[in-house]
Parts: sequence; structure tokens; C-alpha cells
Amino acid sequence: MVISKLNIVRIQNDLNLIGDYLSKLEKFSELSLEEFLSDVRNPASCESFLRRCIEAMFDIGRHILSKGFDYKPLEYEDIARALAEKGIISKEYSETLVKIAGYRSRMVHFYKEITDEELYNIVKNNLGDIKHFIKEITEFLDEYKKQERNENI
Repeated sequence: MVISKLNIVRIQNDLNLIGDYLSKLEKFSELSLEEFLSDVRNPASCESFLRRCIEAMFDIGRHILSKGFDYKPLEYEDIARALAEKGIISKEYSETLVKIAGYRSRMVHFYKEITDEELYNIVKNNLGDIKHFIKEITEFLDEYKKQERNENI
């Protein structure tokens, strides 16, 4: 499986960063819609933390595919599909990750269309998708470390 060694520290640092942003996003989910909309900084912060989470998720995916499989996808949707094809994430979750990739493109290229209410809805209902990414990547890393230890014996 391994073409060259994964940088586990780098991946773990990115996972920690995602976790940090996720905890900040979860605080917004505790607000009512009215409270969320009452401060213009809330949607802007929410959008920034969400975009950063997504960027870090795909940075991790790109690193694993590049170092572990000598595969260099450019588009986020391709990364999502390749992670499933290589058995790094489940095929079911890969469909969600493709949607997340599409949303990231929308945030970057069609940012004027993103509404504050939409961001609120995401923090209220979809943060589990990011948690699931952390879970699947952590499981992959645990297996990778086991294989690495066995190869060094």
C-alpha cells in the first residue's frame, strides 16, 4: 500500500485544527437563529471556520493519496472519490464528502449566494459530517500505524 511514508504528525495536526474549528462552530449551533443573525460577525466567523475545516479535510486527503498511493488528484471531488476507492474512507461517506467538496466550491466561487440562514442551518444540522471525517481518518491512521509497526518488526 505505502509508496512513501505518510507524515502522521502533519495529518494529526490538521485533524486537531479541524477539531478546534469544529468546537468553535458548535458554539454557534447553541444559538437561536435570531441570536445568530443579531451579530454580523457570527455568519462571517462561521463561514471562515467551516471553509477552513473543509480545506484541512481535503489537505489530509490529498496528502494520504499522494504519499500513500502516488495519486495526485487536483479536484476536491476527485479526492473524495479516490479516498473511497483506496479504502481510506467508506463508499457511503465518500458521497457526503463529494457534497462537501461541492459546497466548498460554492463558498469560494459563488460566495455571494451563501446566506446567513444557510450557514446557520449547516452548523445546526451538518457538523456530524465533519466529525465523521475525523472518525474515518483516525481509523485509517490507526490501521496504517499497525501496518507500519508490523513492517518494522
